[in-house]
Amino acid sequence: MGSHVSYVTKEHIARITLDRPPVNALTGELLDQILAALQRAANDSQVNAVILQSAVQKRFCAGLDMELLAGRTAPEIRAFVSKLYTELREVQTTMGKPTIAAIHGAARGGGMTLAISCDVILASNDSSFGYPEIDLGLVPAIHFSHLHRIVGRHRAFELLFSGRSFSAKEAFDLGLVSRVVGSDNFAACVQEVAERFAAKSPAIMRSARAAFLRASDLGYERSLSEAIDDFTRVAVSDDAQEGLLAFLEKRPPAWKG
Repeated sequence: MGSHVSYVTKEHIARITLDRPPVNALTGELLDQILAALQRAANDSQVNAVILQSAVQKRFCAGLDMELLAGRTAPEIRAFVSKLYTELREVQTTMGKPTIAAIHGAARGGGMTLAISCDVILASNDSSFGYPEIDLGLVPAIHFSHLHRIVGRHRAFELLFSGRSFSAKEAFDLGLVSRVVGSDNFAACVQEVAERFAAKSPAIMRSARAAFLRASDLGYERSLSEAIDDFTRVAVSDDAQEGLLAFLEKRPPAWKG
């Protein structure tokens, strides 16, 4: 299989671009390629800032490829979710340089996990967001650990358990994204933010970023194993497997309760 992720550097900025049409659904292979590109940026002494973006029109990442979960065993599901939650977290934490999620389109489920792993989220005004896992009989377990800290307990519950999508403006009002920019100016804005980061002292940025993460992420690391357990336990349940099959078969789920 060919690569669905490109890695390009210019003027101390690395661009990691997802390109798996139609929606950049996350497979094990795609996630491996994303992690490898992020590690490459971390190891590249000429890179001072990183942009994670999509080449697929109107899509950032739709989340997990449901075939990864349907009919799978608990160890198989745990292995993938551990990679998405723990390995992504580790490479981002040890990156040593700022990472920017450039959302120009829809971000859902695992796409939200990719986005929030970055230090900054920039969104075009026609982007949209959501946690649709509950509609499939799954849980957005990793987001239980952090979303309430950003938007408040009651708003976090409503977003996570309704499964509804919401606009870039609402995401900004909630504090989920750093900026919302018009589509025509989005690329220039992403470049400008990256250039500002890249112009700083790499040594100071590395130390200051590490200190920031220590101060702002207290307790988050401990919650990862619980999130993996929660996701896996739910994903192998009868209702989750029914929800996944219903999605793949394009029919309403018949919840068994």
